[in-house]
Amino acid sequence: MVSASVTVPSGAAALRGDLEIPAGARGVVLFAHGSGSSRLSPRNRAVAGVLRRAGFGTLLLDLLTAAEEDAATGRHRFDIGLLAGRLAHAVDWLEVRPDAADLPVGLFGASTGAAAALVAATERPRRVSTVVSRGGRPDLAGDALGLVACPVLLVVGGADPEVLDLNRRAARRLSAPHRLDVVPGATHLFGEPGALERVAELAAGWFGEHLG
Repeated sequence: MVSASVTVPSGAAALRGDLEIPAGARGVVLFAHGSGSSRLSPRNRAVAGVLRRAGFGTLLLDLLTAAEEDAATGRHRFDIGLLAGRLAHAVDWLEVRPDAADLPVGLFGASTGAAAALVAATERPRRVSTVVSRGGRPDLAGDALGLVACPVLLVVGGADPEVLDLNRRAARRLSAPHRLDVVPGATHLFGEPGALERVAELAAGWFGEHLG
Protein backbone atom coordinates (compact mmCIF):
# COMPACT_ATOMS: atom_id res chain seq x y z
CA MET A 1 0.00 0.00 0.00
CA VAL A 2 1.35 3.41 -1.04
CA SER A 3 0.02 6.49 0.77
CA ALA A 4 1.93 9.72 0.35
CA SER A 5 1.70 13.47 -0.05
CA VAL A 6 3.49 14.20 -3.31
CA THR A 7 4.65 17.11 -5.45
CA VAL A 8 4.14 16.85 -9.20
CA PRO A 9 6.28 19.12 -11.40
CA SER A 10 4.64 20.91 -14.31
CA GLY A 11 6.91 23.46 -15.92
CA ALA A 12 7.74 26.05 -13.26
CA ALA A 13 4.81 24.94 -11.08
CA ALA A 14 4.93 22.42 -8.25
CA LEU A 15 1.52 20.81 -7.80
CA ARG A 16 0.47 19.29 -4.49
CA GLY A 17 -1.17 15.90 -4.51
CA ASP A 18 -2.25 12.92 -2.44
CA LEU A 19 -1.35 9.52 -3.89
CA GLU A 20 -2.77 6.25 -2.59
CA ILE A 21 -2.23 2.92 -4.31
CA PRO A 22 -3.60 -0.23 -2.67
CA ALA A 23 -1.70 -3.49 -2.94
CA GLY A 24 -2.49 -5.30 -6.19
CA ALA A 25 -4.04 -2.19 -7.75
CA ARG A 26 -5.74 -2.65 -11.13
CA GLY A 27 -4.94 0.88 -12.27
CA VAL A 28 -4.68 4.44 -11.00
CA VAL A 29 -7.27 7.21 -11.34
CA LEU A 30 -6.10 10.81 -11.57
CA PHE A 31 -8.67 13.35 -10.34
CA ALA A 32 -9.20 16.75 -11.96
CA HIS A 33 -11.31 19.01 -9.74
CA GLY A 34 -13.50 21.84 -10.95
CA SER A 35 -13.00 25.58 -10.69
CA GLY A 36 -12.76 26.86 -7.13
CA SER A 37 -12.16 23.39 -5.71
CA SER A 38 -9.00 21.48 -4.78
CA ARG A 39 -7.60 18.06 -4.03
CA LEU A 40 -9.39 18.35 -0.67
CA SER A 41 -12.84 18.32 -2.32
CA PRO A 42 -15.00 16.13 -0.05
CA ARG A 43 -16.96 14.87 -3.05
CA ASN A 44 -13.92 13.72 -5.00
CA ARG A 45 -12.36 12.26 -1.87
CA ALA A 46 -15.52 10.27 -1.21
CA VAL A 47 -15.47 8.88 -4.76
CA ALA A 48 -11.74 8.17 -4.46
CA GLY A 49 -12.33 6.12 -1.33
CA VAL A 50 -14.86 3.94 -3.14
CA LEU A 51 -12.44 3.47 -6.05
CA ARG A 52 -9.63 2.41 -3.73
CA ARG A 53 -11.92 -0.16 -2.10
CA ALA A 54 -12.62 -1.42 -5.62
CA GLY A 55 -8.89 -1.94 -6.17
CA PHE A 56 -7.79 1.27 -7.89
CA GLY A 57 -5.08 3.72 -6.91
CA THR A 58 -5.97 7.40 -6.77
CA LEU A 59 -4.09 10.66 -7.23
CA LEU A 60 -5.94 13.77 -6.08
CA LEU A 61 -4.06 16.78 -7.39
CA ASP A 62 -4.21 20.57 -7.11
CA LEU A 63 -3.99 21.70 -10.72
CA LEU A 64 -3.22 25.28 -9.70
CA THR A 65 -0.71 26.67 -7.22
CA ALA A 66 -1.89 28.69 -4.25
CA ALA A 67 -0.80 31.92 -5.96
CA GLU A 68 -2.74 31.02 -9.11
CA GLU A 69 -5.85 30.21 -7.10
CA ASP A 70 -5.57 33.57 -5.33
CA ALA A 71 -5.16 35.57 -8.55
CA ALA A 72 -7.71 38.35 -8.56
CA THR A 73 -9.16 37.55 -11.99
CA GLY A 74 -9.53 33.81 -11.40
CA ARG A 75 -8.61 33.34 -15.07
CA HIS A 76 -6.50 30.25 -14.43
CA ARG A 77 -9.52 28.31 -13.18
CA PHE A 78 -11.06 28.36 -16.65
CA ASP A 79 -7.87 27.96 -18.67
CA ILE A 80 -8.65 24.48 -20.00
CA GLY A 81 -5.41 24.31 -21.98
CA LEU A 82 -3.33 25.04 -18.88
CA LEU A 83 -5.24 22.55 -16.73
CA ALA A 84 -5.07 19.84 -19.39
CA GLY A 85 -1.33 20.35 -19.81
CA ARG A 86 -0.82 19.89 -16.10
CA LEU A 87 -2.90 16.74 -16.09
CA ALA A 88 -0.76 15.44 -18.95
CA HIS A 89 2.37 16.17 -16.92
CA ALA A 90 0.87 14.27 -13.99
CA VAL A 91 0.26 11.30 -16.29
CA ASP A 92 3.94 11.49 -17.31
CA TRP A 93 4.93 11.69 -13.64
CA LEU A 94 2.99 8.52 -12.83
CA GLU A 95 4.70 6.72 -15.69
CA VAL A 96 8.15 7.15 -14.16
CA ARG A 97 7.18 6.14 -10.62
CA PRO A 98 8.13 2.52 -9.93
CA ASP A 99 4.91 1.97 -7.97
CA ALA A 100 2.68 3.27 -10.78
CA ALA A 101 4.61 2.87 -14.03
CA ASP A 102 2.91 -0.40 -14.99
CA LEU A 103 -0.62 0.68 -14.02
CA PRO A 104 -3.12 1.88 -16.63
CA VAL A 105 -4.36 5.43 -16.02
CA GLY A 106 -7.91 6.73 -15.92
CA LEU A 107 -9.05 10.33 -15.46
CA PHE A 108 -11.96 11.52 -13.32
CA GLY A 109 -13.00 15.11 -13.92
CA ALA A 110 -15.59 17.32 -12.24
CA SER A 111 -16.99 20.56 -13.65
CA THR A 112 -14.24 22.30 -15.67
CA GLY A 113 -11.89 19.48 -14.69
CA ALA A 114 -13.87 17.18 -17.00
CA ALA A 115 -12.98 19.32 -20.01
CA ALA A 116 -9.33 19.33 -18.94
CA ALA A 117 -9.42 15.54 -18.56
CA LEU A 118 -10.82 15.06 -22.06
CA VAL A 119 -8.18 17.33 -23.60
CA ALA A 120 -5.43 15.59 -21.61
CA ALA A 121 -6.68 12.24 -22.93
CA THR A 122 -6.00 13.47 -26.47
CA GLU A 123 -2.52 14.60 -25.45
CA ARG A 124 -1.60 11.26 -23.84
CA PRO A 125 -3.64 8.71 -25.82
CA ARG A 126 -1.16 5.90 -25.16
CA ARG A 127 -1.41 6.25 -21.39
CA VAL A 128 -4.98 7.37 -20.66
CA SER A 129 -7.34 4.42 -20.91
CA THR A 130 -10.65 6.08 -20.03
CA VAL A 131 -12.30 9.26 -18.71
CA VAL A 132 -15.20 9.72 -16.27
CA SER A 133 -16.96 13.08 -15.89
CA ARG A 134 -19.05 14.02 -12.81
CA GLY A 135 -21.34 16.98 -13.36
CA GLY A 136 -18.76 18.08 -15.90
CA ARG A 137 -18.49 20.64 -18.63
CA PRO A 138 -17.21 18.46 -21.48
CA ASP A 139 -18.42 21.11 -23.91
CA LEU A 140 -15.48 23.27 -22.83
CA ALA A 141 -13.13 20.72 -24.42
CA GLY A 142 -14.21 22.12 -27.79
CA ASP A 143 -12.78 20.47 -30.87
CA ALA A 144 -10.82 18.01 -28.71
CA LEU A 145 -14.08 16.08 -28.18
CA GLY A 146 -13.83 14.61 -31.66
CA LEU A 147 -10.22 13.56 -31.02
CA VAL A 148 -10.81 11.57 -27.83
CA ALA A 149 -10.04 7.91 -28.52
CA CYS A 150 -10.71 6.29 -25.14
CA PRO A 151 -14.11 5.34 -23.66
CA VAL A 152 -15.91 8.16 -21.83
CA LEU A 153 -18.58 8.08 -19.11
CA LEU A 154 -20.60 11.26 -18.50
CA VAL A 155 -22.54 11.35 -15.21
CA VAL A 156 -25.01 14.22 -14.72
CA GLY A 157 -27.72 15.02 -12.19
CA GLY A 158 -31.26 14.82 -13.47
CA ALA A 159 -32.08 18.10 -11.67
CA ASP A 160 -29.19 19.92 -13.34
CA PRO A 161 -30.92 20.69 -16.66
CA GLU A 162 -28.44 23.17 -18.14
CA VAL A 163 -25.43 20.92 -17.56
CA LEU A 164 -27.42 17.91 -18.72
CA ASP A 165 -28.16 19.65 -22.01
CA LEU A 166 -24.49 20.61 -22.43
CA ASN A 167 -23.47 17.00 -21.79
CA ARG A 168 -25.95 15.67 -24.33
CA ARG A 169 -24.57 18.07 -26.93
CA ALA A 170 -20.98 17.14 -26.08
CA ALA A 171 -21.80 13.42 -26.26
CA ARG A 172 -22.97 13.87 -29.84
CA ARG A 173 -19.52 15.20 -30.72
CA LEU A 174 -17.69 12.21 -29.24
CA SER A 175 -16.60 9.57 -31.74
CA ALA A 176 -15.12 7.37 -29.00
CA PRO A 177 -17.29 4.82 -27.15
CA HIS A 178 -19.29 6.71 -24.53
CA ARG A 179 -22.29 6.60 -22.23
CA LEU A 180 -24.36 9.30 -20.53
CA ASP A 181 -25.80 8.30 -17.16
CA VAL A 182 -28.33 10.52 -15.41
CA VAL A 183 -28.72 10.33 -11.63
CA PRO A 184 -32.44 11.06 -11.02
CA GLY A 185 -33.19 14.01 -8.75
CA ALA A 186 -29.53 15.00 -8.32
CA THR A 187 -28.43 18.61 -8.63
CA HIS A 188 -25.02 19.85 -9.76
CA LEU A 189 -23.08 18.92 -6.61
CA PHE A 190 -24.88 15.58 -6.05
CA GLY A 191 -25.66 16.57 -2.48
CA GLU A 192 -28.95 14.67 -2.32
CA PRO A 193 -29.10 11.45 -0.24
CA GLY A 194 -27.53 8.59 -2.16
CA ALA A 195 -26.61 10.73 -5.20
CA LEU A 196 -22.86 10.83 -4.71
CA GLU A 197 -22.84 7.16 -3.77
CA ARG A 198 -24.50 6.46 -7.11
CA VAL A 199 -21.80 8.47 -8.89
CA ALA A 200 -19.11 6.45 -7.14
CA GLU A 201 -20.86 3.19 -8.01
CA LEU A 202 -21.10 4.16 -11.68
CA ALA A 203 -17.46 5.29 -11.76
CA ALA A 204 -16.20 2.11 -10.10
CA GLY A 205 -18.15 -0.02 -12.56
CA TRP A 206 -16.87 1.96 -15.53
CA PHE A 207 -13.25 1.85 -14.41
CA GLY A 208 -13.66 -1.84 -13.68
CA GLU A 209 -14.71 -2.39 -17.27
CA HIS A 210 -12.29 -0.03 -19.02
CA LEU A 211 -9.23 0.27 -16.78
CA GLY A 212 -6.92 -2.65 -16.21
